[in-house]
Amino acid sequence: MCWLVNLCLWQIGIGQENQPSIRPNILFIMSDDHARQAISSYDSTLIRTPNLDRLAQEGMRFTNSFVTNSICSPSRAVLLTGKYSHKNGLRDNRDTFDGSQQTMPKRMRAAGYQTAIIGKWHLKSEPTGFDTWDVLKGQGQYYNPLFLNPDGKRQIEGYATDIITDLAIETLENRNKSKPFLLLVHHKAPHRNWVPNLKHLDKFKDTQFPLPPTFFDDYKNRAAAAQADMRIDDMFLYSDFKLQDEDFAVETGSGGKGSAVPRLKLNYRAELNDEQRKIWDAHYDQMRAEFREAKLTGKDLLEWKYQRYMRDYLRCILSVDENVGRLLDYLDANGMAENTLVVYTSDQGFYLGEHGWYDKRFMYEESLSMPLLIRYPREIKAGQVSHDIVLNLDFAATFLDFAGAAIPDDMQGESFRAILQGKTPINWRSSMYYHYYEYPHGWHMVKRHYGVRTKQYKLIHFYNDIDTWELYDLRTDPIEINNLIGDPDYAGVIDALKVELQRLQGKYEDRVE
Repeated sequence: MCWLVNLCLWQIGIGQENQPSIRPNILFIMSDDHARQAISSYDSTLIRTPNLDRLAQEGMRFTNSFVTNSICSPSRAVLLTGKYSHKNGLRDNRDTFDGSQQTMPKRMRAAGYQTAIIGKWHLKSEPTGFDTWDVLKGQGQYYNPLFLNPDGKRQIEGYATDIITDLAIETLENRNKSKPFLLLVHHKAPHRNWVPNLKHLDKFKDTQFPLPPTFFDDYKNRAAAAQADMRIDDMFLYSDFKLQDEDFAVETGSGGKGSAVPRLKLNYRAELNDEQRKIWDAHYDQMRAEFREAKLTGKDLLEWKYQRYMRDYLRCILSVDENVGRLLDYLDANGMAENTLVVYTSDQGFYLGEHGWYDKRFMYEESLSMPLLIRYPREIKAGQVSHDIVLNLDFAATFLDFAGAAIPDDMQGESFRAILQGKTPINWRSSMYYHYYEYPHGWHMVKRHYGVRTKQYKLIHFYNDIDTWELYDLRTDPIEINNLIGDPDYAGVIDALKVELQRLQGKYEDRVE
């Protein structure tokens, strides 16, 4: 059977010593919707993440790491191809990834690497370019998820973040030790609807998280922001907050669909086995009883929603962090840490109450930014912080550079290996280009937009059924509430940014309709 053939291929050379190679192993760990502000090496206000912090302490942390299109499937396609969405053919979540095109895993395999992906795929087509793949079906379930591999499908009992790590370690155990490996470990967590591991259900139970300064944002002078459906106040009572029919009379949440809809019932309890359901009910039944008794309204209800959201979201992060630790411990125990490039990132950032929101999509900082922590003892000095602008577009070229493989001319990203070595090239980028497409279809009603960001300024153009511009001075207004587009003092800045925007659109061959 296919999976047995794959397993045999990984096992060739199993008895050989694990000799260090000039070319590093690459372990790429990517979560889904992990906000940078929920990693304590970036910001310790909300949570402690000791294992992720270990990567920052032993490697390099990036402060200006961004995505080119802040939404799940397009971000994954950019990672695989090193090309912008308009070039790789996957602009939004409706699209299917064309696996016949050139990809980084295919090039890595041709260069002698053993390639594997475990966890979330979310590209509709079947994975290509991998010696081994074992991926979640679609978005995947948090509990007892269904996995697909070349031999078919199977359900595995347990919690998705733990299972994905189990499978990743099993893949490492069965690898061909005569070859370097590229292993992509893609977690579902902490994607909506934020379903925690049972063992973490009581964490943060009594914690009151501080409201972000922009939590009650009025979106003044930001028409596109005002029209989006991303407010925590409009989350689904049923599926987002885990309430049940008897807890409320009418579903008040639009949940990203643009208007209030009938109850969207994601029945998490149906995914659980009897033992899991007993623990689940013990926790959430108490929460539901307290909610019914409190009879909250107005601002009190909104703040209750925020606390509920934050607790479940951060509980999911706890599992991600501890499973990153399991992988790091495996590398240590097997003498592989020195010669393995370990990357931790997310497919994009996320809103944790900033502007009153959850979700991503916008070019504002919380969703544009991706966390990026990289450790490779052979080349990266411990405890480094880089302020250079790097993109998810750059992963493909960087990994090929480490593999000693040629970087194809049509890849639009650039290798940032020199930055990891502390030698930023003189001609390294000073600006980045962004383009988001998923409107009017899809969720959350975020208008199409593109823009340019430098280290100080950000210029955004919202288009399609709207024509508005926004300008932010990130030094004086890092929370992006003061749109300066009409300020005459910034006329010169706007003109210069529009020139730079046109230059980047020309460079990346993005013709905006």
